[in-house]
Amino acid sequence: MKLAEDMVINGRRAMGRSYAKINLTLDVLEKRSDGYHELETVMQTVNLFDLILVDRIRDGIRLMTNLKFLPNDSKNIAYQAAKLFFDTTGIKGGAKIRIHKNIPVAAGLAGGSGNAAAVLVALNMLYGVPLSDEELLSLSVRLGADVPYCMVGGTQSATGIGEILRPVTHFPKKPILLVKPSVNISTAEIYQKIDNEPRPPHPTTAEFLSALEENNWEKMCETMFNVMELVSEKEHPIIGSVKKKMQDFGASFSMMSGSGSTVFGFFDHYRDAERASRAFSQQYQDVFLTYTN
Repeated sequence: MKLAEDMVINGRRAMGRSYAKINLTLDVLEKRSDGYHELETVMQTVNLFDLILVDRIRDGIRLMTNLKFLPNDSKNIAYQAAKLFFDTTGIKGGAKIRIHKNIPVAAGLAGGSGNAAAVLVALNMLYGVPLSDEELLSLSVRLGADVPYCMVGGTQSATGIGEILRPVTHFPKKPILLVKPSVNISTAEIYQKIDNEPRPPHPTTAEFLSALEENNWEKMCETMFNVMELVSEKEHPIIGSVKKKMQDFGASFSMMSGSGSTVFGFFDHYRDAERASRAFSQQYQDVFLTYTN
């Protein structure tokens, strides 16, 4: 698993990175009897990450972040991950967790899910690997549908509520610009509005995967699609404005990730992405220029 491979152990401390993800395709299918929705998506890691330090301590769970507005108790998914680890394994011990957030919060980039995944992996390594990779993945979905993916990373096709993963042909390394407009989007409301749409369009995920296997960039751009974007853009036209501006700066493709509001754009040339990044940074706080990972 990518997170385990990136984790560094120094005595009683684990140090690691939890990476952001984007959705290359995202389709919302039928609503299940448990209230969740069946999804079909292809996810990709990008090289934007939070820094995670986990110390093995005698008892208790202590959590600190660099963002004052984030909860540091059981309302934080990283705290929940630590508690779940100790409750599941029965290990008597504790964790001191420090998270330096770089990934914007509530942005459609799975920042919180990645933090939870990193805490689970770190504690498992610090406490002698009581859980196998399969057991960790099975456990992680209890925290959130994106958490298993955040452990594995790379290019993955996901079904179910997003927890059934299948590795696919790796997405090409591309300069990517991420811009988060300062709007708040309710994921629950998006699902409700999609449910009420008489005939919502659907992405052609199979066609995208075929294009990915053929390394046909033009076809990939034609088949990347996020059904949630249609709803979010109606409510928040700024999303469409950011997409268009990215394309004006030379992005070969732009789209919203997850439930938003982050918009990403792929560029063929880094210098064009850099020029776009400078322009967006004059208007928005959360602007990140990096690569797909």
